[in-house]
Amino acid sequence: MRLTAKVAIITGAGRGIGQATAIKFAQEGACVAVCDIDEQSAIETARIIEHRRGEAMPFRVDVTDKVSIQAMVEALHERYGHIDILVNNAGIVADAQLKKMTDEQFDRVIDINLKGTYNCTRAVVDIMLEQQSGVILNASSIVGLYGNFGQTNYAASKFGVIGMVKTWARELGKRGIRANAVCPGFISTPIIDNIPDKLIDALEHKVPLGRLGKPEEIANAYAFLASDEASYINGAVLEVSGGLTI
Repeated sequence: MRLTAKVAIITGAGRGIGQATAIKFAQEGACVAVCDIDEQSAIETARIIEHRRGEAMPFRVDVTDKVSIQAMVEALHERYGHIDILVNNAGIVADAQLKKMTDEQFDRVIDINLKGTYNCTRAVVDIMLEQQSGVILNASSIVGLYGNFGQTNYAASKFGVIGMVKTWARELGKRGIRANAVCPGFISTPIIDNIPDKLIDALEHKVPLGRLGKPEEIANAYAFLASDEASYINGAVLEVSGGLTI
């Protein structure tokens, strides 16, 4: 198992890619802090992990609320004495064309996707610096690389977390801490539930592999980057999109 005895924090782990990542990390031997603003979803993910004989602790964490983040980090560190991996996965969409986008839509996406990533990383970085080891993984998107119609706020947030990763790779690399980003393409998760079937079909036709991605396929990428197999990968941006942008 690639993550044996590692302690990992995964935000937005109540469903979708976050849940798949939490389950995958536990399968690889990690002790997982399952964090989500929906406490019941976090508990359900932890139960799935425990049912499969993994180790998990559920937490209600709002990534815009530093108090809830700090409480989680302190509880986790007190129990295990170290924190090895942070996956900044929590995120939302609030789509609208620029001329129709409200300040509230823009601010909410930036607060969660971008500042939430900063908040969580800031809460663990001192621990990782003291350890002289750690892995920080940010959830970006192909939208953060290429933009997308109606997603000014989302594209800005996902481009921003790439900038953070590049900066942290420079600042923290010599202290034994690696930072990387994953850019999923179109993945079959609850976030696309409201997209019409015709549009889903059109998206599938654009992908050279002919289908949407699975949450588990993104989780596999995170597990690799979190492991010692990726020990010389730092500041990288890994696109996992089935070749959509070719």
